[in-house]
Amino acid sequence: MTNDLHPALVPIYETVLRRNPGETEFHQATYEVLESLRPVVDKRPEYVEASVIERICEPERQIIFRVPWVDDRGKCQINRGFRVEFNSALGPYKGGLRFHPSVYLGIVKFLGFEQIFKNALTGKPIGGGKGGSDFDPKGKSDAEVMRFCQSFMTELYRHLGEYTDVPAGDIGVGGREIGYLFGQYKRITNRYEAGVLTGKGLTWGGSQVRTEATGYGLVYFVNEMLLAENTTFEGKRVVVSGSGNVAIYAAEKVSQLGGTVVALSDSGGYVVDEGGVDLDTIKDIKEVRRGRISEYVQGRNARFIEDGSIWDVPCEIALPCATQNELDDAAAATLVRNGVRVVAEGANMPTTQAGTRVLREAGVKFAPGKAANAGGVATSALEMQQNASRDSWSFETTDDRLKEIMQGIFGSCMMTAEEYGMPGDYVAGANIAGFTQVADAMLALGII
Repeated sequence: MTNDLHPALVPIYETVLRRNPGETEFHQATYEVLESLRPVVDKRPEYVEASVIERICEPERQIIFRVPWVDDRGKCQINRGFRVEFNSALGPYKGGLRFHPSVYLGIVKFLGFEQIFKNALTGKPIGGGKGGSDFDPKGKSDAEVMRFCQSFMTELYRHLGEYTDVPAGDIGVGGREIGYLFGQYKRITNRYEAGVLTGKGLTWGGSQVRTEATGYGLVYFVNEMLLAENTTFEGKRVVVSGSGNVAIYAAEKVSQLGGTVVALSDSGGYVVDEGGVDLDTIKDIKEVRRGRISEYVQGRNARFIEDGSIWDVPCEIALPCATQNELDDAAAATLVRNGVRVVAEGANMPTTQAGTRVLREAGVKFAPGKAANAGGVATSALEMQQNASRDSWSFETTDDRLKEIMQGIFGSCMMTAEEYGMPGDYVAGANIAGFTQVADAMLALGII
């Protein structure tokens, strides 16, 4: 597997495998970045000589803790909490919290590693981190979620601060959970430190557009990709996996730009509506009733498919917005056969290494998550900026800033790829542009 790596990077990757056994997602994320750095090592040997790459691959701090909480029956439950503070060369650690049964150290490290470069690409002064728990908020009462969040924050609070580490939401952590977490932080510290968490409610320090940011930002990035190919979203068939915040607001922005979203999914299956998915109905099902996407077809000329893959639906643009490794090589080959032209990652690493290879070899324009889905953390940084200045901005102002940031990320990826002799390769462009920003800061700060 190391054949594609620069010889100087092979021992670094082997050390990652040895030090992090069984953490396959982290291995995958690390390999993808190292693979892109072949031309960088030849051009900038000081990164190897100063052991910058080894240091980037090793988290600055890994925190694992017990989270005891009492359910509605009065029984004590135990979960495990995590926070990986990966790299602070550019600013305080910044990255979400994920509450999901699949969470373990390897998932958190993969997400934190990706976050380093994603945050660097935004141009904002934020480092990379990630956290979460194997707690599942699905099926839990509000009181149970509150008690869990309070217990989780009672341990984590000592590691946080607006100049130290600033978490946000992720899968399983929305406005309800952020509210409970912030309330407990305020209670313990006796400080209204609004900048310690992002994704807050609008009436208590939150930012406009934060809910929409990742989905909107994804589509802004894809729009730049299309413009570079002298086309637009107008009249394009689009398939979006997932039906959470990212998927819903990506679909909303696609519709605003003239595209037609014909399919959305959840863990139970996917719906196909050839006339275009009605987002008001999807929002009611998912955001109000917290129901299943299968409910969408009731009274509609639409289909729900329980088995199979959403990537079987023909489209010109595919936006995987559900979870990691959802789009494998077989699904990628199906997309290629059906005429897909652009694939952009709304989730974190939703395409497997083999799937990415199939798409890129077929000439499909492919945007990695660290660039395409950076809109969420970019708007979190804007929320931090508003908190620091005791200010709040309008939806239009914040949305304009988000669009500018995503256009800047696209430009950085494109120009970096061209600089290193790989024009149009957004994977290499994103990895190299993000890496060099962090690596140069680490060189300037000395051996830390």
